[in-house]
Amino acid sequence: MTHYTRFNLNIGWRVRSVALLAGAALPLAFAPLGWFPLAVLCPAILFLLCFQAASRQAMLVGFFFGVGFFGVGISWVAVSFYRFGGMGGVLSVAATVLFVLFLALFPALMAWLSRRVFPKLSALTYFTLLMPTLWVLFEWIRGWIFTGFPWVNLGYSQTDSPLAGLASVTGVYGISWVVALSAGLLVNSLWQTGRPRIFNVVGLMSLWVGAALLLLVEWSEPFGEPVTASLIQGNVPQNLKWRPEQRGPTVDLYTRLSRKRWDRDLVIWPETALPAYFHQAEAFLQGLAREAQANGGATLLVGLPVQSDNGDKQYYNAVVRVGTGGDADDDGDVFPSQIYKKSHLVPFGEYIPFKAVLGGLLDILQVPMANFSRGNPTQPLLTLIGQSPEQSTKQSTEQSPVQKISVSICYEDAFGEEVIRHLPEATLLVNVSNDAWFGDSFAPHQHLQMARMRSMETARPMLRATNNGISVMIDHRGQILASSPQFEVAVLDGEVQPRSGATPYVWVGNWPVLLGLVSVLSLCGFLSRRSARRQEVVLNKVG
Repeated sequence: MTHYTRFNLNIGWRVRSVALLAGAALPLAFAPLGWFPLAVLCPAILFLLCFQAASRQAMLVGFFFGVGFFGVGISWVAVSFYRFGGMGGVLSVAATVLFVLFLALFPALMAWLSRRVFPKLSALTYFTLLMPTLWVLFEWIRGWIFTGFPWVNLGYSQTDSPLAGLASVTGVYGISWVVALSAGLLVNSLWQTGRPRIFNVVGLMSLWVGAALLLLVEWSEPFGEPVTASLIQGNVPQNLKWRPEQRGPTVDLYTRLSRKRWDRDLVIWPETALPAYFHQAEAFLQGLAREAQANGGATLLVGLPVQSDNGDKQYYNAVVRVGTGGDADDDGDVFPSQIYKKSHLVPFGEYIPFKAVLGGLLDILQVPMANFSRGNPTQPLLTLIGQSPEQSTKQSTEQSPVQKISVSICYEDAFGEEVIRHLPEATLLVNVSNDAWFGDSFAPHQHLQMARMRSMETARPMLRATNNGISVMIDHRGQILASSPQFEVAVLDGEVQPRSGATPYVWVGNWPVLLGLVSVLSLCGFLSRRSARRQEVVLNKVG
């Protein structure tokens, strides 16, 4: 017979305070602190509080948890609004509070649904099936609705835990599910006594050991020779970057830092490194490309805005593989430019949704270049510029295989399902970003953690160049090979090994997790209805 330990909780301000504090502690599981066990403990507290509550009370508990979680976890939004959005202190705080309150609705609705739609579930089913499934479902909805905000998804907290082994199989949402399931098993082991408690502890340990064993699997293999790279970090202040008088010093800085690295395979400038359109700087950049080819053969990738050439005056946030113009000749010493145009834009940062109604926000927010168009989701991959034997400075005279580069710009690396569009063809990931918008906050560290997850999911190395740090080189296991300091002019030199092959996540994406969510919710609905019918039969017999 199963024995349970009962927790008598008065659902009042004390319980809501506990929920608020548990939510506020959860962001500490993420970078930069990385106290990943909190990602299990804090949701476990929420699950326990909700199980003890009626539906409306559970909704309040979930809401307070969400206020604490997002209030701390995305507090950096206020920095963007205040320091770089020109909104002023009061308006910045108000906008941040509204955003946090909106996000807090997700755990609130999760908690409400758990008690309203599934009121008759046993503790075991509630903690280990329903709540982990609802948690991940609402994470997925948050990562999709209004173009998505997947920041601080639970799975990202596990980049340095044994559960990181699941990334290549299930992606970040699968890790979130296992973290939430671990929270449910933890609560149930406290809730139950006797042999069931042992089963829950064994189940919890088995999950983590099994995930750790997946870290031993190699899902990809080396492809060609290692690529030497230099990531140029200009550290140009965000409030000066777009001033006309700053353009010359910015160009001089990036040019000077790059000229010493033409013997590298790849030189990368960060997002919108040049505060000018490509057609305005094309002649200058073509000159740099010719100089690079004459002095070592480096491929130059530059982040800068691009204006469409079809007369419709559309603008794109882009990365250009700078070429010397024209078509490549037989000797391979003339190379055309290749352009990647950002596809997943940031609402209110790069474009204004419902522009006819909200277009005036462009003037209020004062965000430069905030009227971009969306690039095609499926674009040709960029490639390294090849070298003829006469030009090559490398010891090997053999022709290297073509390295295809999957480029993402800033926020795009937060969406695993979009990065895998370019795989398994891509052998190398490149991300350019401008985290200067976030100042000295949690955001650059959280953003880097998401980039590491993309390498884990795809078994591909990543080169990540940012304006003011953290620029990094990441291997195919998501481990940081080299990193730059923040808020300094720096050049990060190193090499990564391109990879070929595909992980299970590359082949199937998020679909197995989504189908699993639907299946488990259907099962929970069936179990809840069956329990209700049994209870009704018992009451009728008693009556």
